[in-house]
This record gives sequence, structure tokens and C-alpha cells, in this order.
Amino acid sequence: MSSYGYPGGVLADIDQKIVGYDFWHLDVPVVSRRDHGIGAIEGGFEVVVLRLTAEDGTQGWGEASCWSVFTGSPEASVAALDRYFRPIVVGKKISQRGSIMEAAKYVVAHATEAKSALDSALLDLEGRIAGLPVWALLGGKVRDDVALSVSIANPEFDDDIALMERIRDEGVRMVKLKTGFKDHAFDIMRCEKIRNDFPEFSLRVDYNQGLEIDEAIQRVLDLAAFQPDFIEQPVRAHHFELMTKIRSVCPVPLLADESVFGPEDMVRAAHEGIADGVSIKIMKSGGLTRAQATAKMAKSHGWMAYGGDMHETGLAHLAGTHMVAATPEITLGCEFYHATYYVKQDILSDPFPVKNGRVVVPSAPGLGLTPDVDRLSQMARAT
Repeated sequence: MSSYGYPGGVLADIDQKIVGYDFWHLDVPVVSRRDHGIGAIEGGFEVVVLRLTAEDGTQGWGEASCWSVFTGSPEASVAALDRYFRPIVVGKKISQRGSIMEAAKYVVAHATEAKSALDSALLDLEGRIAGLPVWALLGGKVRDDVALSVSIANPEFDDDIALMERIRDEGVRMVKLKTGFKDHAFDIMRCEKIRNDFPEFSLRVDYNQGLEIDEAIQRVLDLAAFQPDFIEQPVRAHHFELMTKIRSVCPVPLLADESVFGPEDMVRAAHEGIADGVSIKIMKSGGLTRAQATAKMAKSHGWMAYGGDMHETGLAHLAGTHMVAATPEITLGCEFYHATYYVKQDILSDPFPVKNGRVVVPSAPGLGLTPDVDRLSQMARAT
């Protein structure tokens, strides 16, 4: 077998084959209900965790974080990983990561979360064998930590007030208010409360497509009066013309989320001028490398970029953190808060690294941490 050179003169045997391929479909319990413009999470959410094993026993991990109303169903991710991706992975060399991901684009359409899990697991595996963190495989680290934003989405706002008091004490200084799932007065009341009682917080607003066409412009302008950093995805993803119109009158930056999954959407969105920035999510883009490409395209058109997430465990947060750490175009922080503030128990063997309101970029090989396999077995759905 051949050894490949990496930065710092590191030699690694990545010509060994991938011989193990297994996954867990998990139910992840959460501490409270969370509402969004397009749906709600109550009780828990589902993810699919992938493990790849090399000939020498080294393992690489990835997560497909699914939401049926947004990216796709967990059942679709299971099918993609089990039926379509397994044959193009098992028996291939670790050094073939690029060709594996290229093949994954064509063996099944969409399934961006499953493709992200595969990309993460391949990068984690290669990084562990090379003795390098994933960010080193993505071009190098441009930051040591990332400012953390926590979303406020509980329909019982008193519970969110308690959460804001907690995160304030722990150094978090950004919150993103989920709006459009109740009446407009509720959104205005919460903005007023946050501005008056929590002045130390930077405020962002996210409708998650929650506004109807005839009400969208006025409601966006009402919340823009509270001077949030940005207002995100007020209307349905396909309403590009309306997004452009809202952007033309909105006095604060407008961000696209559901309207832009990956590079292909970014081309049209930038051409039509639907927003001033974009939420970059590895689960939308179909992997870490495609997320980076989307962010670079956004920057080239003068757009801002934000490190977003789906409903994730710490494993997906790790992958997102490495991507953000190696992507200078992402300047608005990240929202990798679920593992610390939302799930009842995370799947990582050690806590996802958050300190003083910032996500700490791991320096250990691969993703830096691994799941607790016993915990995966306990949380796995019955088949």
C-alpha cells in the first residue's frame, strides 16, 4: 500500500480499503417543543448516524440530520445510505473520497443529509488515519472558535426567557428569534421583550417561510424596526420574485435559507438578487465541501454567510464546525446549539465544545470526538 503526504510532512496510508459500513437510525429526545414557520419539533427528532471502518480498524463518523418538512425524511436517508451509497463505498480506497462523493451525486437524487453524512464520515476517516483534523483537509483553519447563536422558538415564551437568562450567564450573546408560527402580535411582543430586557444580545429573526404573500412585506418591516442583524427566509422557498421585492424595501439585511440549498440554487438566487446573505448548512448542501463552495459563491456576489444547522446532535455540529473553521466567507457565527441546550442527552462520548458563548474548533485528528456506541444502541429505533 502507498503512503500519501499531507501538510507538515505527515505520511498516511489512505490506500487501504473501507471494509465496514453500518448505521443507526436514532430518536433523539429534546427538552421542549420548538415551533418554526414550516413546522414544529415536539418530543424529539430523528437522525441517522453512519460509521465507516478501514482495514486497520480506524473508524469515521457522519450524521444525516433530517426534517421531513425541510430537507427530507429520515426514511429517505436510511434508504440512500443503505441501498444506494453502500455499494459505491464498501471496498473502495479511502483515497477515493472525491470519486465516491461524485458518484453519490448521481446514484440518488436529493438526499442531501445522507450525502453530508457520507462526506463527513469519509473526511473523519481520512483525518484520523492522517493524524489531521478535518479542517486541515478542507484548506486550513482560519479561526479557533466561532460565535454561537441560540434559537428562541418555544411557544411558551416564559421558558425561552429562562433559557436566555441561562445562556447570558454562559457567555452567549446572539439569539435568533423564530417567528411566523403564531400571530404577529406574539412576534412583536417577543422582540420588544428581548430588546428591553436583554440588551446585551444581538438579535436575528427567522420566519422559516412562515409568512403569506399578502402579509409578508408589512410584517417584515414591522420587525425590521427592532433592528435585527438580519431577517431570514420570510416566505416560501420558491417565491424568488417576492424575496427580491422584500429585499428592495427592507432596511436590514435579508437572508435566504430554504431558497438556497447548494451551489446550483446559489447561482439563480444571486442572479435574481433575492437576499443579502445565506444560511450555509452541510445538510442542505450535501456535504462539507459543497457547503464551502456555496459560501464562496455567496461571497463572490457580495453576500454574507452564516453557519446554520438542522436539528442535530453534537456529531453533525462537529462536522459543521470544521467546515466553518475552514471557510473564511462565513462571518456571521454559527447556530450549533442543540447538543448543549436542546437535546436531553447528546450522542458524543465527550461534550460538544462550547466555552464562553463560542464553539471551540477541535484540534484532534478527524472530527475530534466520537459517538458513544452504547448510547447509539440505546437511542436506536426499533426495526
